[in-house]
Amino acid sequence: MQTSAGAQRGPPAKTQEAAAAVKRKRKNAIAVIHGPNLNLLGTREPDVYGSATLRDVDKAIASLCKQLKCDVKISQHSHEGAIVDAIHAAASRDQAIVINPGGYTHYSIAIRDALAAVDVPKIEVHLSNLGKREGFRRRSMTAAAVDGTIAGFGLESYLLGIRAAYALLERAKA
Repeated sequence: MQTSAGAQRGPPAKTQEAAAAVKRKRKNAIAVIHGPNLNLLGTREPDVYGSATLRDVDKAIASLCKQLKCDVKISQHSHEGAIVDAIHAAASRDQAIVINPGGYTHYSIAIRDALAAVDVPKIEVHLSNLGKREGFRRRSMTAAAVDGTIAGFGLESYLLGIRAAYALLERAKA
């Protein structure tokens, strides 16, 4: 809102206090979004992605979230629009996002824009170290739209991503 003198005024103090109270009451919840081909983990290029299956990854995520007393919703999508929808849905539920966009990492402006448009903690994870991969895999379109990226630690990348998202959720409560 602008005053007649041109100075900017923020929202009324009561509105700011109410928003801060809501932040402090947020339940810790994380949406884990797996991109295309991650359903093939364990059989697809195990020398690159490891031998853990997607089910193994999901079990490890669920176990860590239980330890952290954090709700988790895990989904896998092979289509770009479905990933965009999952990002929007997570944000509407005020969930942090841990995302492995898979091959979409390298060229999806739609996923990048969806991540940039939502105001929740966002962590990008990758099983392999993108810097050691083929040239076209070294660039991430989505990295600039997230709070941080964790890559190269296999299944542990997801667990580190969960811990990072949880820490951001806790920091937002303070």
